[in-house]
Amino acid sequence: MDFTLTALNVIIMLAYAVPGFIFVKTKLIDQSHIASFSKVLLYVCQPCLSMYSFNQVDCTPGLLKNMALFFVLAFVLESVALTLLWLVFRRRYSNPIYRVCTVAGVLGNVGFFGVPLLEALLPEHPESIAYSAVFIVAMNIISWTVGSLILTGDRKYLSIRKLFLNPPTIALCISLPLFILGIKFPDIIDTGVTLLGRMSTPLCMLILGMRLATVRINDLLKDKGAYMASAVKLIVFPLVAYASVYFLPLDYGFKATMFILASCPTASVVLNLSELYGRGQKTAADTVLICTMLCAVTIPLLLLVL
Repeated sequence: MDFTLTALNVIIMLAYAVPGFIFVKTKLIDQSHIASFSKVLLYVCQPCLSMYSFNQVDCTPGLLKNMALFFVLAFVLESVALTLLWLVFRRRYSNPIYRVCTVAGVLGNVGFFGVPLLEALLPEHPESIAYSAVFIVAMNIISWTVGSLILTGDRKYLSIRKLFLNPPTIALCISLPLFILGIKFPDIIDTGVTLLGRMSTPLCMLILGMRLATVRINDLLKDKGAYMASAVKLIVFPLVAYASVYFLPLDYGFKATMFILASCPTASVVLNLSELYGRGQKTAADTVLICTMLCAVTIPLLLLVL
């Protein structure tokens, strides 16, 4: 896969963070309002991104079978990776940094960052966008259950309610039946859903820039926990993901999509959950920031494997 094309697309996405950084630094936006932008991203743009992803291809029995397989592989891969990191760090869980590192080393920004990357790098494989939609669901099921358990140590988060009552899963319950039945939105609705879905990446990066403006750079660069989690997420996890599908009798688009999505930086949901539960917020914020900046180097280098 072309190094320059990959690097350029990653850098362009990161550039969206610059206005957010400037707005907060110049006081045009108060840092207390960042949470409001995050709610728009989580409750409006993310569900629209899911519906947009399903709308990019027509449903066929073969594609539906591959999507089910992709979901299972993504779910198993992330579950096994979380379990292994839990075994490594569990004796240190009295320190919330290691709880954050466990979750941040696995959960990636496969929607806001992954979808535009797939559109740019795999234009000849539109089914990759549909694969990303089920990867998002697998990740969010884990985020709101096992991820929440690891961050808090509270078993109450392992519940059926948490499996279904979250924005991505609700969006899936709407999108998937329409996708299977071949029902398309009317043009006027489809345009709105597409615009809001494609707005996810710029808005996510704007929020990232806003958060970067609220931290001291020296403290950010000294956070060893953030570097540890970033190394796992940006190097170890994608290589393990690629190895898990490399020998399977699957087409290039399937394998490349899995590798690209696994290469994405730590998801902002890790920070959102840390803030929600009051566990390791600083390390979570530092990891999301550092991991996203470092991916400008790691993603182009890793994708040379393809």
